[in-house]
Amino acid sequence: MNSLLKYLLILVGLISVIINIVLICLNSNRLPKCSMSWPQESLQVKHSDKSLVFADLTAEEYNSVRDYMWAQKDLKISRSFTAKPSENFLFLIDLSLPRKADVLRFLDANGQKPAREATVVVFNGERGYIKEYLVGPLPGPLQHRDVTQKKYNTPTLPFTARTVTIGEYVELFKLLDKVFQKLEKPLSESFGYIRKKRELLPFECMPRGIKSGDRRTWISFFRDFNGMYIHPVGFEMLINHESANTSHWTIDRLMYNGQYFESIDTFIVDYEAGSIKKIVNKDLPNYASLKPREKPTGLGPQQYYLQGKRYSVKNNQVVYLDWSFAFGLSSLTGMRVFDIRFKGDRIAYELSVQEAMSVYGSVTPGMMLTKFLDSSIGIGRFAHELVRGIDCPYAATYVDTYRYIDTNATQRFRNSICVFEHDIGRPLRRHFSDFFHTGYGGMANSALVIRTITAIGNYDYIWDFIFYQSGSVEAKVHATGYISSSYKVDGNLKYGHQVAENVLGNIHTHFINFKVDLDILGVKNIFQTKDMIYEEVPLPWMPSEKAKIPQLVEQQIRTEKKAAMLHSAKTPRYLHIASNQTNRWGHQRSYRLQVVSFAGDHLPESESVEKSMSWARYKVAITKHKDEEQTSSSLYSQNYMWSPFVDFSKYIEDDEVIDNEDLVAWVTAGFLHIPHAEDIPNTVTVGNGGGVILRPHNYFDEDPSINSPDGVYFNQGSESDCEYNKMACLEKDQCSSTLEPFTYHGFEGVMKFE
Repeated sequence: MNSLLKYLLILVGLISVIINIVLICLNSNRLPKCSMSWPQESLQVKHSDKSLVFADLTAEEYNSVRDYMWAQKDLKISRSFTAKPSENFLFLIDLSLPRKADVLRFLDANGQKPAREATVVVFNGERGYIKEYLVGPLPGPLQHRDVTQKKYNTPTLPFTARTVTIGEYVELFKLLDKVFQKLEKPLSESFGYIRKKRELLPFECMPRGIKSGDRRTWISFFRDFNGMYIHPVGFEMLINHESANTSHWTIDRLMYNGQYFESIDTFIVDYEAGSIKKIVNKDLPNYASLKPREKPTGLGPQQYYLQGKRYSVKNNQVVYLDWSFAFGLSSLTGMRVFDIRFKGDRIAYELSVQEAMSVYGSVTPGMMLTKFLDSSIGIGRFAHELVRGIDCPYAATYVDTYRYIDTNATQRFRNSICVFEHDIGRPLRRHFSDFFHTGYGGMANSALVIRTITAIGNYDYIWDFIFYQSGSVEAKVHATGYISSSYKVDGNLKYGHQVAENVLGNIHTHFINFKVDLDILGVKNIFQTKDMIYEEVPLPWMPSEKAKIPQLVEQQIRTEKKAAMLHSAKTPRYLHIASNQTNRWGHQRSYRLQVVSFAGDHLPESESVEKSMSWARYKVAITKHKDEEQTSSSLYSQNYMWSPFVDFSKYIEDDEVIDNEDLVAWVTAGFLHIPHAEDIPNTVTVGNGGGVILRPHNYFDEDPSINSPDGVYFNQGSESDCEYNKMACLEKDQCSSTLEPFTYHGFEGVMKFE
């Protein structure tokens, strides 16, 4: 028995040893988990709570302002999510940016923190006007003051200038339902319409009329498909909804298969009589579907951080290597960053999106007059949750945003901004030496990206602000999503290409306006241009012979009108905001504005609506900073285009001197889009975008990236030396990625009309 026990113990011991050996072997090959972030003490730049002066309002602040305004009995504000046009409605609450001088005193001279206030927009349906208020100081005690006169030089804004609210859409859809009941037979025979089962979906034309005060909207109808925008049916309707009393709304025109009718009754009579060219319903596949035609089997390259994230996001501030900046997301204008610093020096006070505009061409009414000004609907309003691994790298840092627009409750949009460091995929710089000396020096182009994506109707805009280790900053947009389309009728091939059966992709422009408030070594800056000419000169060693050689041409521009660079005019290729300070080599320290644009032609100034988008006349315009000139467009520009309350061209008309002043550059980029078959089902981002790059030009004494921790250098014989070539020892830093589980809540914030 003792022998049996003895052998049993030996066997158990051997099994234990074998198991331990196996576990050791297995674990020796298992990579450690990658660190999620650098230790805070390793960051080159430290966070500062002073960035909160630019922070978007918190959910608590939105609710506090809303409750305060609701409590003002004289304003009689409805608390309904779907308030009728005849009611008073609190449409918008957004951060009111403090005056720049006050902010700079706070940031740079330990001055008092500026008061925190909110802008509030109230649509007063009872009295038929719009007013704007400032509410503050936050957190309280709160007060409000009417700022309509101060901002727009008028005591009230016209009621027809307002954005169409969800409440107004509910009433419009009720009207359409009544009309469709009258038209059920022709709609069924022509388009397969079945009430409550197979609907026709509306898409509206803007502007809503042809003169100030109009609110007469052409609505085009599309098949009830996901991706409806490329399924037009050839039926359009003009609705007059000027009155705040919905019972006064009327149907003023109909268009069916290119034929116009004065009324519903006229259309029905002609349809029944067979005197019109009818559309015969045909079942079509949904070629707009984005569901892959083949089941996905692959997984593309994924990015992760071997030594942890080299950036940090705290509150509304990002720090990354030598960079720091504050960020925010305006409900109206979208993405913006403030107090951009490199190596501790402020490069720019503000870099922000201002407006996105499109002008369409068509023979049908729903597209013929269409000119979209997206900030009037809300660019930032439509920044929904970003999808990990597609919209941004999977391992990016995601930030929630809150907003209050066209609602009665503060809305949270999860993961609607992402921040990530990204290898661009080509070197920032490199050189291989094979003459006289052998060696290699280079550096991967790793840059920090802050991104949001806004899905405004059919189009999705990807907004990137990119921070490079060379000291450059890029503001860039790419467009994707669905094209707008119209039903193919006689004569409309002059306005685009056919992209599906009876579907025309309509020609249109995209113009994007950015505000670039550069502060180069302070707020006393000048505007310079540089370019080249060919000059014929004699050869010094052979004076009888001449050659044409490039010569530098420099100029300082001293007034706003001369600094307004029209798209239609030849623009100098180098545009600079410069300080009077010089670098080591005696040149003025500056940043260059490099515009990347493939824009179409701007709308002629003779057009009655052009003043509402006059910023698009200029590739670049330089103005003297004024707190009153905060934006290039406004909430009211879309629906009051003929007499805009913000006309950017007036910023230039006073022709102020811009010599040693605080300067702002307004930059317009874009592209012409002639839709083609490959825009079905979606427009791709490749080649569809534009932006502006802010590049140091004699700002430094040498390229600052030479000090980057990412630099690589080796010569012949030292290829495997890790001291200046971390790539040679990459296997020592290997680790397995640490990924959060995939989640998505983006459908929580979609518009609902009930």
